[in-house]
Amino acid sequence: MKDQIHLSRTFKLGTGILIGTGLVAFIGGFITDPDRTWANYLLNNYYFLMLALGAAFFIALQHISQAGWSAAFKRGGEAMAGYIPVAAIFFLLLIFGMHSLYEWSHPEAVAHDELIAHKSPYLNVPFFYIRMILFFALWTGMIWLIRKGSLREDREGGLQWFHKSEQYSKILIFIMAVTVSLSAVDWIKSIDVHWFSTLFALKNFVASFYHGVTILVLIVFLLHRRGYFEFLNGYHLHDFARYIFMLAIVWGYFWFAQFMLIWYGNIPEETVYYVKRWGTGWQTLFFAEIAINWFIPFAVLLPTRTSRSKPVIFAVVII
Repeated sequence: MKDQIHLSRTFKLGTGILIGTGLVAFIGGFITDPDRTWANYLLNNYYFLMLALGAAFFIALQHISQAGWSAAFKRGGEAMAGYIPVAAIFFLLLIFGMHSLYEWSHPEAVAHDELIAHKSPYLNVPFFYIRMILFFALWTGMIWLIRKGSLREDREGGLQWFHKSEQYSKILIFIMAVTVSLSAVDWIKSIDVHWFSTLFALKNFVASFYHGVTILVLIVFLLHRRGYFEFLNGYHLHDFARYIFMLAIVWGYFWFAQFMLIWYGNIPEETVYYVKRWGTGWQTLFFAEIAINWFIPFAVLLPTRTSRSKPVIFAVVII
C-alpha cells in the first residue's frame, strides 16, 4: 500500500473551481435571500459534521471491539473526523444568522410566547453557544487522543497505545451518545421551537453513524480504484456490507417509529411537522427517503452473494 495519496492536478483544479463557484453562490444568496442562505448554510454544515462524527463513532467501535478486519481502514475514518475542528469554525459563524434561523433568539418572541418563555432557560443564545463550544471541545479532544494513540501505536508497536485508544474510545461513545443527540435538538429541531418529537435526536444520531460509514466505504472504494488498499477482499466487502445492512434496518426502524407514533398519537404539537409539509410535494421526498435509505440497501444486500460484490456495494453506497 502506498504511504501517501497524491491528488492529480485536474482534481485540484476541479475542486478549486467548485469552491469558487460555491463562494460566489453563497455571497449571491446573502444579497438576494439571506434567511434562506443561512438555512442552507446550517443544513450543509450540519450534514458534513454528522458524516465526520459518524466516521469517528465507527472508529471508536472498532477500537472497543478490538476488530481486526477494519484496522487497515481506520485512517480513512480518522481523516473524516479531522473535519470536526473545521466544522466548529463554520458553526461559530452562525452567531451572525441566529435571528434568521431561530425564533427563540428574538427577545420579543420570548416575551409574547409562553412556550418559548418556558424553554428560554435552555434555549437562549449564551447557553446555546456554551453548549456548542463544549460539544466541539469534547469531540475534538477525544478524537485527537484516539488519533494520537493510533499513530504512536504504529511508530512504537506493542499494546500500550492500542489499549489507550480503546479506553479513549469507550469514553467517546458515551460522550457522543449525549452530545450528538443534544446537538440535533439545539441546531436543527429548535428551528421549529413549537414542535415536539421524542425520537428526532435518536434518528439523527443513527443517521450520522449510518451515512458516516457509507461515505467511509465510498472513500475506500475510490482509493482502491486508484491503487490503494490493494488487499481489499471479499471478507472486507462482506463486513462493510453487513454494517450498511444493519444500519439501514436501524435507521428504517426510527424513521417508521417517529412517523407511526406521531400519526397514532395525533397530537397537534407533534403532527404539525408533517401537516405543514404534506401536500407540498414534500411527501415525494418523504417516501424516497425510506426507499433509498432502507428498502434498497436491505433488499440488495440481503443475499450473501451480492453483499460480497464490489460493484453492487459501490452502487448501493452511491445511491
